[in-house]
Amino acid sequence: MTGIGPVAWPPAPIRTERLVLRAPEARDRSAFVELLASPEAHAYLGGPRSRDELERELPEVPGQWPGSFVVDLDGAMIGRVLLRRATGHRRPAAVGKADLGYLFLPHAWGFGYATEACVAVLEWFDRVLPGEPVVLTTQSANADSMRLAAKLGFTEVERFHAWDAEQWLGVRPPVTP
Repeated sequence: MTGIGPVAWPPAPIRTERLVLRAPEARDRSAFVELLASPEAHAYLGGPRSRDELERELPEVPGQWPGSFVVDLDGAMIGRVLLRRATGHRRPAAVGKADLGYLFLPHAWGFGYATEACVAVLEWFDRVLPGEPVVLTTQSANADSMRLAAKLGFTEVERFHAWDAEQWLGVRPPVTP
């Protein structure tokens, strides 16, 4: 996966009714450790990483690359939304397309923050790179992620087996400029 394409980065923070989507900062490091070490958040992602390993290996400002948005609620990171170019995707239907990913701390689940944040990032993407489709891959067993994908307008392209589980690949058609 690589950056999302020819866009100025970082963009001005994106504000929604409740959230701010912004580039990562040093103050987010402890939340990144918590997120990446969370067994609940990584239940469908191959499991969490060791907190000690994360403390040693994460840079001062984790996740600092084009397409990496921190989801900020009242000044604190509650999750992240990623847009990356799927250059090395396992599925031909996804190769070269923008790939949406999201991960939230468990205490932020169930309040609609993921929907709100992903909608805002997709609207931003449609403005800066109009006419491009977006793909999303999730484990088909992840019912919450499957519901979110449907809310965001993704439709199934295919299911495939990887990482010892059935995966779902969806696409969101390009928005016409």
